[in-house]
Amino acid sequence: MLMSSRTPLRISFFGGGTDYPEYYERHRGAVVGMAINRYIYISLLRSESFLAHKYRVSYSRLEQTNSLEEIQHPVVKAVLKEFGVDQPLDIGIQSDLPASTGLGSSSAFTVGFVSLIAALRSVKLTKLDLARKAIHIEHVVLHERVGAQDQLHAAFGGINRFDFERNRFRITPLNMTAGCQELLSDSLILVYTGMTRHASQTLDEQMEATRAKKLDNELEKLLTLTDQAVDVLEGSRPEQMLTELGEMLHEGWTIKKQLSSKVSNARIDEAYEVARRNGALGGKLSGAGGGGFLLLLVPPGEQERLRLALNGLQSLNIGLDVQGSTILYS
Repeated sequence: MLMSSRTPLRISFFGGGTDYPEYYERHRGAVVGMAINRYIYISLLRSESFLAHKYRVSYSRLEQTNSLEEIQHPVVKAVLKEFGVDQPLDIGIQSDLPASTGLGSSSAFTVGFVSLIAALRSVKLTKLDLARKAIHIEHVVLHERVGAQDQLHAAFGGINRFDFERNRFRITPLNMTAGCQELLSDSLILVYTGMTRHASQTLDEQMEATRAKKLDNELEKLLTLTDQAVDVLEGSRPEQMLTELGEMLHEGWTIKKQLSSKVSNARIDEAYEVARRNGALGGKLSGAGGGGFLLLLVPPGEQERLRLALNGLQSLNIGLDVQGSTILYS
């Protein structure tokens, strides 16, 4: 029987940088963001033992091997070892959007694969269990330089505030009116900068400064915006919500660029300024920075003007995912 997982990517509005252990193990961290209706898909088929290979893993490359230790995909190998899987498997990986573009795809993959292997092994996990297991794989087993919000967004779905303090996570769904939620979803645009990057490389400078307590002031300002964002998003007047949120996103992006010299560059800054002059109320680069997607908040009536002004840059509208990582059977 074919089993599949579908796991959402995410956008982060506020608080990015405070969800890293380098910060939240000594200060309170918090983020606000949402899972989006773009996904990582992973399929799993139990293979027959008489095939020429025991493991087949298909993604941007094709791996066929008889040894778990010879699997090159780090997350696939780590999760299979974590769950003690020792049976022939055919694993296929697909994504709606490119990897390394700031939408949490690496952590979404880890969440989706953990969920899939847990289902294969009949291991029951809550959404929090799922996120924590993925964080353990990435932080402890693979020593990846990633935060802790991406795994939570992928597991839970929806629009949430996540709080981090030492080893405790708190998940708080935002209580938005239908009007505010609809206008927010209708106003979100991703603009592809055409540049990909690996978050670990982009984050080296930022994490070194965070450990040295050089960014505490900037990160505290981002925390303040996170606190304020909940009140704005839970307001009752959609147009006012959108205007205030745009102003806050712009302020947050200005602060974020102070975290590392690698967060932005001239090409990204130029695209953002063009967007601001042509209808965008605010925005930010998704993820750690250095490339990927610009997230822009653009009222529906201004979106055509924006696209014309950003001629040559691909863009897409996005919506809300409310399910989080889901197992599908066929």
